[in-house]
Amino acid sequence: MKLVFVEKDRAEEIARLALNLMEEIHARTGREIIAPNLVQTTRLCKNFLTKGQYNIAAAIAEDAIVGFGSLCESHSLYAEGTFGILQELYVLPEYRSQGVGAKLLEKIVEFARKKGWRRLELATPPLPEFDGAVRFYEQNGFEITSGRKLRRLIDG
Repeated sequence: MKLVFVEKDRAEEIARLALNLMEEIHARTGREIIAPNLVQTTRLCKNFLTKGQYNIAAAIAEDAIVGFGSLCESHSLYAEGTFGILQELYVLPEYRSQGVGAKLLEKIVEFARKKGWRRLELATPPLPEFDGAVRFYEQNGFEITSGRKLRRLIDG
């Protein structure tokens, strides 16, 4: 297993895994997930990577991506400057409980240190269906800091 940051040529593989994540969230919660299709997701991923808006750490086994974590940079006064947001973290079910997710997080923390970020933040999928995800993040150095993630869709 190797851990690398991928370029836009791997965007479709990342898009497939991101869609798997959204499908898993829907299957566990029954909540409707507004998800683009593979073509749209691939285009978005490629665009984010090309513009430097996303950095994606990938776990690769036999030249296939089996897990990934995507990061973007943000800025705020409460965080005392620039910090990272872990947007998605996903590992294929057959590679879970083998340390792949923890290794991805190590790679991501190493990247954050190099960027000079003082913190990483993330939001978990819906609870209680994903309580295991919260435990995983806590076991890997994250702490619960506040309430729930909220959103407002903006009509275009």
